[in-house]
Amino acid sequence: MKLDFKPFELKLRNTWTIANGRGSNFASVVLARLTDGGIVGLGEAPTSRRYSESVESMQAFLRLVNPAKLSFDDVPGSMAYVERLAPKNCSAKCAVNVALLDGAARKAGKPIYDLLGLGFRENKHVTSFSIGIDTKEIIRAKTLEAAVYPVLKLKIGMPGERENLAALRAVAPGKTVRVDANEGWKTKEEALKNLEWLAEDPLIEFVEQPMHASTPPADMAWLKARSPIPLYADESYHKAGDVALCAECFHGVNVKLLKAGGVSEAYEALKAAQKAGLKTMIGCMIETSVLITAAAHLAELTDHLDIDGNLLIDNDPYLGATAGKGMMSFAKTPEKNGLRVRTRNADPFA
Repeated sequence: MKLDFKPFELKLRNTWTIANGRGSNFASVVLARLTDGGIVGLGEAPTSRRYSESVESMQAFLRLVNPAKLSFDDVPGSMAYVERLAPKNCSAKCAVNVALLDGAARKAGKPIYDLLGLGFRENKHVTSFSIGIDTKEIIRAKTLEAAVYPVLKLKIGMPGERENLAALRAVAPGKTVRVDANEGWKTKEEALKNLEWLAEDPLIEFVEQPMHASTPPADMAWLKARSPIPLYADESYHKAGDVALCAECFHGVNVKLLKAGGVSEAYEALKAAQKAGLKTMIGCMIETSVLITAAAHLAELTDHLDIDGNLLIDNDPYLGATAGKGMMSFAKTPEKNGLRVRTRNADPFA
């Protein structure tokens, strides 16, 4: 087994800003590739300031990995070894896990969703399209550009959020909108006041992570009991072990491959949430089609999808699952097995 990895800079179509006020025109990922004989598995690790995962830290972790201890024939055993190398580093571990599953499924001659026993139903799974924090004029323009997408997700949690929602509604009055507060509201009273304002719009579907994940559980449970809109955990839900807290404090969860450490742990996190009676969504960061497609393989375990990170960039080096008019599909993927991903033009590893 051989492990290759390299950083790759993604160029955003628009400046991307969230509730911490940081904006960027670029996002960095680390691409990974496992090769064993003629079988190749691809993986990806997005960076995250929120979880202190940088290109440098992820490459440092991947240098610790001895590829001789990895096997497409034993993904659980391989990941047990990877977990022992160092705590945290979930994004770097995600890259290894996705590459292992890609290779394992290719070797088995089936897509990952069939390797997991899930299948994938066409014409069923719709992803939302995200609108980042910006001026109301740009929010309006972005909403018009997203006219083909039936569900939007608006980032809020900063001053001007009411004007931004009004700008979106001015050009998309009848669309379902999900709201991501990105931990932006400081107290339960502030959060409740904002939730009551959002509830005046009957097409707001739910609100993600209204307060910081470090908020006392009693405060989050207080808010859940009074909220007129369903609340979904994002930063509060990483893996299956977080399910008890989230069942107390939220109505649903947003699972991301970055937080979980890959498809395998995301699968367990989604199953645990379902068992606890929580609604489920799978989300993403700014990513290439490698990780977006990996997330799409878990669609049958979800009530909602928010896997549009590759739609927000101009230089995706891969082709995978598509999202025409928001409908996720594997019908036109160039590969039939594994991740069902292929390089678009030049191979980033060439």
